[in-house]
Amino acid sequence: MALHLGRLSAGSCWQAARGGRGALCAWPGRCSAGRICRPPGSAGTEQCRGLGHGRTAGGASWLGTGLTTALAGLAGLAGLAAAAFGHVQRAEMVPKSSGARSSSSGKPEEEDELARRCSCFMALPVTDLRELRGRPSDMKTKMELLILETQAQVCQALAQVDGGARFSVDRWERKEGGGGISCVLQDGHVFEKAGVSVSVVHGNLSEEAAKQMRSRGKILKTKDGKLPFSAMGVSSVIHPKNPHAPTIHFNYRYFEVEEADGNKLWWFGGGCDLTPTYLNQEDAVHFHRTLKEACDQHGPDLYPKFKKWCDDYFFIVHRGERRGIGGIFFDDLDSPSKEEVFRFVQSCAQAVVPSYIPLVKKHCDDSFTPQEKLWQQLRRGRYVEFNLVYDRGTKFGLFTPGSRIESILMSLPLTARWEYMHSPPENSKEAEILEVLRHPRDWVH
Repeated sequence: MALHLGRLSAGSCWQAARGGRGALCAWPGRCSAGRICRPPGSAGTEQCRGLGHGRTAGGASWLGTGLTTALAGLAGLAGLAAAAFGHVQRAEMVPKSSGARSSSSGKPEEEDELARRCSCFMALPVTDLRELRGRPSDMKTKMELLILETQAQVCQALAQVDGGARFSVDRWERKEGGGGISCVLQDGHVFEKAGVSVSVVHGNLSEEAAKQMRSRGKILKTKDGKLPFSAMGVSSVIHPKNPHAPTIHFNYRYFEVEEADGNKLWWFGGGCDLTPTYLNQEDAVHFHRTLKEACDQHGPDLYPKFKKWCDDYFFIVHRGERRGIGGIFFDDLDSPSKEEVFRFVQSCAQAVVPSYIPLVKKHCDDSFTPQEKLWQQLRRGRYVEFNLVYDRGTKFGLFTPGSRIESILMSLPLTARWEYMHSPPENSKEAEILEVLRHPRDWVH
């Protein structure tokens, strides 16, 4: 049975071969341009130094409960409109007719390259291709292409591991401006729920959003009470079925605000963190080391700073424990330059698949007991508590007019459990992970 979300076609779609994991099949072709997608952002690999945090280097985000992290609620995250049963199709690839203009129009080679890049995405870009071609050097163009490439790369890697399920692709529009592409694999062979979504939105900040930004010390010049903004990001939460395979979350985003005098403010935010049900030292070291290597390309101080920020942010205050074993997290990153911060975000996005997919492959076929599955359900309850009580993006999205509720709540698992006064036995594997969640460790030194 296949339920189609949004405007889905009977065109090309990616599916993992049912005969076994690791083979990704496509029909009628790998993509409309007939080639394999390259990793996101592979065109630029140069390193940069001195990446900092501008005027908010002390670690306090002046945006606070504002829109940079609210992409996860307002328009990011993969939305879910119906049960997919792991058998739905992806959106049609870029039509060949949109690839290049006639030779008399100027630059067919450049336009063919854009079409080739787009042909490997899960769906057409949110922004019209003509607009993207008109501003190739604009950061909004670069970031939109990066997040779409990241989405495609992650979805294809997950489909390979799952071994049979397909991603549904839900293309949606936001009436206030922009839209997004939500890709969801649900009730697959390996993944209970895996969502990878991109959002590209624009419009005017609400007065509530502007107030929240001002409350963090930022004075913004509005015109007639309006503050134009553009925001885009890729967000994902992946919940495996096996309690020995960890959950992962990542989000990378870009934000621009135009003040009344025409001055534009910009910043990047994001991060990636791991939430295992049971502690595996080797997994933790691999995950953190991969993120550290991505950060170290741009400065030796970045990983320790953003690792601590992650431990502090994903803290369930009423439980006295972290949501998981951390990773990296940053917000309002606006120095030393737009291009240098973009390259840093690019490196972080490229690290998602190598940091996580090996862990799922390692554990997806592990045997487990009913008691271990029960512990996974209880830990997922903690995940839900953090997202609904503390996560800034979720809270902001739920109270923002015009927000997409299905997208906001995509991060929640299909199943979770709460038991009254549950406490694991001393010296048990369950108690071991709780100790780490209460006292974060240094995994790479």
